[in-house]
Formats: sequence, C-alpha cells, structure tokens
Amino acid sequence: MSEQASKAYAKAGVDIALADRLLDRVKPALKRATRPEALGAIGGFGGLFDISSLAQRFKHPVLVSSTDSVGTKVKAATLARKYRGLGHDIVNHCSNDVAVCGAEPLFFLDYYATGKLEEYAYVELLEGLSEACVAGNVALVGGETAELPGVYIDEEFDLVGAIVGVVEKSKLLTGDAVRPGDQLIGLASTGLHTNGFSLARKICFQEQNWQADTPLPDYEDLTVGDALLAPHRNYAPFLQSALALFNKAERADIREGNAIFSVAHITGGGFTGNIPRVLTDKVDAVVRTSAWEPLPIFQTLAKYGEVSYEELHEVFNMGIGLVMAVAPEAVEQITASAEESGHRAYHIGEIVAGQGEVQLQQ
Repeated sequence: MSEQASKAYAKAGVDIALADRLLDRVKPALKRATRPEALGAIGGFGGLFDISSLAQRFKHPVLVSSTDSVGTKVKAATLARKYRGLGHDIVNHCSNDVAVCGAEPLFFLDYYATGKLEEYAYVELLEGLSEACVAGNVALVGGETAELPGVYIDEEFDLVGAIVGVVEKSKLLTGDAVRPGDQLIGLASTGLHTNGFSLARKICFQEQNWQADTPLPDYEDLTVGDALLAPHRNYAPFLQSALALFNKAERADIREGNAIFSVAHITGGGFTGNIPRVLTDKVDAVVRTSAWEPLPIFQTLAKYGEVSYEELHEVFNMGIGLVMAVAPEAVEQITASAEESGHRAYHIGEIVAGQGEVQLQQ
C-alpha cells in the first residue's frame, strides 16, 4: 500500500503501519509458541500443521475443535489496565474444552478485534497468548488482528480463540461408562476464570462502585481487579497424564481397565449447566458444596450481590474449575496425582441413579 493510501486509511481509523510494527515487536514471543509439527512462518495466509505423525501415534485419530472468547472479562482488564492474563485465559479455556474429551491440544489460532490498536494492550495480549501456548505445548499457528472503528469504541476489544486437538477414537470420553456409585473429584480454579463477568462487574463496579485497585472487602491483601483477573487454569497437561496413567483399556466407554469415566470443564453455566453435558440420562451428579471453601471473590459476590445459592452455582465455578467422575477405588490415587501436578483436589460428591441432572447439596 502506498504511503498516501496508508495515511488515508489511518485517518479512517485503520493504521496498517502500526499493526505491522506491533506484529514485528511480538514476533519473537510468537515464534516460541510452536511444536515440531508446526510449519510455515508468522504472517502467512494459513496456519500449517503437519499431521503425518498422528498416523504413527494413532490408529484412528479424531480431531477435536473448540472456539470461545474471554467474554466481558475484557472490560475488567481494561479498567485495571492488565491484559497479559487474558492471553492465558483464552488459550487455557480452549485447551480445557478439548482436553475433557480426552484430546491432546495441538494448535491454536487467535482473533483480536478492537476499535483502535493500542500498543500496550496488544503486546501484553499477544505475549500472554504465547506464554500460555508454550506452557501447554500448543502451537500458535496463526491469528488475526482487526482494527474495526465504528464497531468498537477506542478502548473496547474482543479476544477469541480456536483450538484443535486429537484423540484416539476409542479413547473419546463420552460419559457412557459413568455408573451410580462413581465419585466426583473437583480441581480448584483460580477464580472466575472466563465466565460470569457480566454479573460480577455489575456487583463490583456498578452496585458497589468499587475500582480495580479497591481492596476486596474482608481480604485487604487482594484487590478487586486482581481477584477478578486471576488467569484461567490449564488442566489439560494433568488430564493427559492422568488418562495415560489411570485409563489402560483400549476403549474409554468400558469400565474394566479404566478409572476416569467423564470430565466436565466448569465454564458458563456453572455446575448445573456443565456437568450434565458428560452424563447419560440414567444418572445424576450429587455435588456437596460444603466439600470446599469458595474463593474470596465468590464469597464477596455472594455477600454484596445478594445472589442466591442456586444461582451462584449456575453462573460461577465457585472455586472448582474441573469435575471428574471416577471409580470409587481410584479416588485417593487420582487426588494424589492431581496434587502432585500442582492442582488442589477435593472429593466433592458422587453419581447416583437419575435423569442426567445435578443435585446441589449444602
């Protein structure tokens, strides 16, 4: 594009020269987010990933894909001027979504749209994305940055991600093997992760008029902003190792030789919206919410937002980001394995005969 045309486009609100400069600045970080199967250079028309090795590792490989956004967490990040964690949020959220199917996350693409490119936010977001991909052994094979004046006002933006993973077809976790008597193990979250922010922001910033740097009431060593922006935890590496260790059968839909029968990522919809997604219509999940203490942010939201017990567990994860239905005899071993991997684990309930629903018990 000619310099004259570029200046005209910039005056219209799209600064291509700035976008190019910012991409050059983050390229070193983006290049670190790779795997041996990733091909091509940053900036190509398509992201490339060599799948030939999958034929050697899998008899019947199935690709598992997911896409999501960080939702209105972007508004809390803007208030606090803290963006790096959002990169971790979107990568880890998407990784967890494919991991609960039994899949190994392979590669990721991002979409960042804003009304006006802002250097600090852009660099923080992209470097956060890269860090999360490196930590999760996920290749960042491509993405898109869109400057959309008129669609977003200057400080507004959205962050979306898409991921692809792979699993042996016979090893897909469907929940078909879950039976009454199986036990529920919950792994701790870091906070809200990426869900429930419309309600949380309403309580904190509109009803209570708190600022991002306001100390969280009753927890003076924690600010409202930090409590809200704690990055989404990545459970995928643990799940991969746990499934290899505890599920030895050739198929995941049988009980003999397996100990992990279904896994739910507790995202939008909380317990009542997500656990049923991995149950059959012949069983219910009984969740004993007294088995763990909700994180400070959830206690604050419950107290100052006057949100009912039922709605809290329909909207938020309440401190549990992942729930596994496991064989009764394997509870202690799986809990210990999770703890060794750096996850706080709780025995939070059991499976009973039912209709595919969640029963909350205080």
